[in-house]
Amino acid sequence: MSKPKKPCTIVAAAHPDLDPAYRSVGPAIWPTDTFEWASPAEKPAFDYSRTVNPNRAMLIRTLSELEGAAGGVVTNSGQAAALLAFLRLPAGARVIAPHDCYGGTYRLLEALERQCKIRCTFVDQTNDAAFDRAIEDEFALLWIETPSNPLMRITDIRRRAAAARSRGALTIADNTLLSPLRQRPLDLGCDLVCHSTTKVLNGHADLFGGALLASDPAMVEELEWWSNAGGLNGSAFDSSQIVRGLRTLPLRIDRQEATATRIAEWLAERPEVKAVYYPGLDSSDGAELVAAQQFGPGFMLSFELRGGKPVADRFVGALDLITLASSLGGFSTLICTPSTMTHRGMPVEAQEKAGISADLLRLSVGLEDPDDLIADLNRGFTRLGS
Repeated sequence: MSKPKKPCTIVAAAHPDLDPAYRSVGPAIWPTDTFEWASPAEKPAFDYSRTVNPNRAMLIRTLSELEGAAGGVVTNSGQAAALLAFLRLPAGARVIAPHDCYGGTYRLLEALERQCKIRCTFVDQTNDAAFDRAIEDEFALLWIETPSNPLMRITDIRRRAAAARSRGALTIADNTLLSPLRQRPLDLGCDLVCHSTTKVLNGHADLFGGALLASDPAMVEELEWWSNAGGLNGSAFDSSQIVRGLRTLPLRIDRQEATATRIAEWLAERPEVKAVYYPGLDSSDGAELVAAQQFGPGFMLSFELRGGKPVADRFVGALDLITLASSLGGFSTLICTPSTMTHRGMPVEAQEKAGISADLLRLSVGLEDPDDLIADLNRGFTRLGS
């Protein structure tokens, strides 16, 4: 049995075997909607692009190698990947999700519950007592998001997944913020892992995509069926571009993470800052868990100012280099106010319960020079002082 390849080797591999015509090192793009059959009885490996496409096959093969998955599907957005995970649930199935999850996930779960398609319990998964109470009643799926978006809370994946399995439930982890280069949830006991490939996996801020991967081949077949039936599969072009983005993922995430660590340490010394949330700080909650289940702290951080929304608005209004926008993981550093941007679909009372305050700022660190980024953040503090 061959030794598993390292992540940097996996993403650099060109997969020329998936181009049977020319075995090109730079993969071709197959934008066709359909493929020729040799005869009515001989179904080819690729027959219709909504169902299967060589570019999606190349991407899912690469992601599966990175995550240690049996396979999966490539969807047209991260939200489509989340929807796919819920589509396979029976009517009325109960889902347990983090109370501080990504706003789009909260919105989707809450809407499905309103339509009586599922039942959902939002709980602080870092609180043992609250989690134990939540799993007393039957449930079908545990949704884990760690680090959480935007507060970077760390959930013990291994313990929570084991608890779900002991009760006959599946566990899915959203691994968008760390990528498989910094965390492999399937190795820690999860059954499914999802990504918004729009973010750091692509890294170029120029497309939408998602992926849902599974450890069980039978589950992979089920996901493929539902994704095809629902028309959720991603395009050939976007899949090819995400493969292109993956080539530089190890380089990008190393640089972004190093800069994020430096910025977090600098912010922690500022008197205007009430709290910094970053898994790379020694003082952060869950530091032992970070060491146990992550290969690094990642490129995302958030921090709270003192003074509420007016202070946060003045701060971001003074920035010149850092862009006020609601995505993450790209080459450019972005800042947002989650309460009014990424989590605006979450009711105010739910935001308060999750700890998302009006002066919380989320920072997705890009590839700029750290000195320039710190100088720009200093402009924000100077504006507050004036």
